[in-house]
Amino acid sequence: MEDKQNTATSSVTSKPSFVLSPAQKSHYAGRAFAGLAILALSFGGGWLGAASHDRSGGSTSIVQQRTVLTDKANLVSNIAKTVGESVVSVNVTARSQSGSSMYGGFFGYGYGPQTQESAGTGIILTTDGLIMTNRHVVPSGTTDVSVTLSDGTVLDKVKVVGRTSANDSLDIAFLQVQDLKGRTLKAAKLGDSSKMQVGDAVVAIGNALGQFQNTVTSGIISGYGRSVQAGDGNGSSVENLDNLFQTDAAINEGNSGGPLVNINDEVIGVNTAIASGSQNVGFAIPINDVKGLIDSVKSSGKLERPYLGVRYVILTDDIAKQYELSVSRGAYIPKASDMGSETVLADGPAAKAGLEEGDVITKVDGVAVDEKTSLVSLLGKHKPGDSVTLTVVRGEDTKTIDVKLEANPGS
Repeated sequence: MEDKQNTATSSVTSKPSFVLSPAQKSHYAGRAFAGLAILALSFGGGWLGAASHDRSGGSTSIVQQRTVLTDKANLVSNIAKTVGESVVSVNVTARSQSGSSMYGGFFGYGYGPQTQESAGTGIILTTDGLIMTNRHVVPSGTTDVSVTLSDGTVLDKVKVVGRTSANDSLDIAFLQVQDLKGRTLKAAKLGDSSKMQVGDAVVAIGNALGQFQNTVTSGIISGYGRSVQAGDGNGSSVENLDNLFQTDAAINEGNSGGPLVNINDEVIGVNTAIASGSQNVGFAIPINDVKGLIDSVKSSGKLERPYLGVRYVILTDDIAKQYELSVSRGAYIPKASDMGSETVLADGPAAKAGLEEGDVITKVDGVAVDEKTSLVSLLGKHKPGDSVTLTVVRGEDTKTIDVKLEANPGS
């Protein structure tokens, strides 16, 4: 079992990985986007005076607008050049658990396992070829992985180091290039996702639609702390993803695993999902939530996920009021009867340390748990075997409880 937030979720989203069929490969073509400019004119005073003002003032306004647009274009262009070298396209061949014809889908029989090709995006973490992507880009059953660098070079000996378990709220996997063909890769620079504010400018880079490599889109952070359900589009696989950035930077199928970047050329998120039927509503995992996993893989060569052993709800004012709690921020452990399943997992680290249903974890090692700093990110800074001190509110009392983290049994 995994540490998992249980929160009110949005409508089902689609994970932007991209499965390529021969028909699809020939279908997608370049898409042009047209801009719409609206010019508002003001009239006042005499006609001649107004006309003269519009000519001079309008000219100044146009120059200012051109300057702003030029500056923005240069900024995005520079980000694309700087970070683009650290972005790869991930090409995957996987064997599905069961294949079927169209008729088999209707009548319930199939023809056994089938080979399926798909594509996603990855972020280079080290010069010797450690790459991070989404778990759903390289699912269980993956038989072959290659990556394409920004200059078109294909590296075809790539190993899946590890992936988080299927019900883990962190949709993350790691790859290792085993033959660099004499190349030294450029590692991406990681930022501090906790510093991002709603309205901050961001750029998304990825393998859009599985064939438009290193496509660059720009936008803003539209929200944070989002919880969504992400699926593959046909309802056969649905996952709960928590504590996500929301962005209006266009994220397309194939962008999964690619970077969401701030204006300082730093990766602050991992693009993961898009909202079905929406206009530019995408989601990314904050980079702080996965820094602990990155450090673990770098140091040990394997993915070791620290495990607390609770299911929890991130508190807001409304949720705190609903449960009649004395605090409005933190990670609340509901009663099993409210959730329909165990919330303090038997024999887990939390249960061994004495955490109970109804507890609210408000701090980890003195750092507050809130909308910007999740329990996942705070625990993710540690590795299995580390001890952490939790500040816990139980009823009207506040306690400190030491917990020794264990390796997640599902990683």
